[in-house]
Amino acid sequence: QVQLVESGGGLVQPGGSLRLSCAVSGLTLDYYVIGWFRQASGKEREGVSCISAHNNLKWYTTSAKGRFTISRDKANNTVSLEMNSLKPEDTGVYYCAAMRGVLTLRLWEPGAYGWWGQGTQVTVSS
Repeated sequence: QVQLVESGGGLVQPGGSLRLSCAVSGLTLDYYVIGWFRQASGKEREGVSCISAHNNLKWYTTSAKGRFTISRDKANNTVSLEMNSLKPEDTGVYYCAAMRGVLTLRLWEPGAYGWWGQGTQVTVSS
């Protein structure tokens, strides 16, 4: 049974940092892309960053580039998202998801990911 479990969300002031983790079980990371998505209240789910666990290729959306860093720990089957210089517009529920293979043209499409975690809330507010 495939499971993805996010942790590390919380309340942080603007300019602060958080580190999210995604613990993956039931699949071997080498054959998957793990993506981080977020969904703000009343908005559609949007991509943030993703990583190909096999060759450590990383992708970021414009909003995340330069502030967020994605990494993977193959030994522990986890993927982390380090978020710095957080802004109020980063607020939302953050999800990790798994895509089998590397569909580079569909990295930011939620429908391309077959497995999802339950999400963790990130709130950036003073």
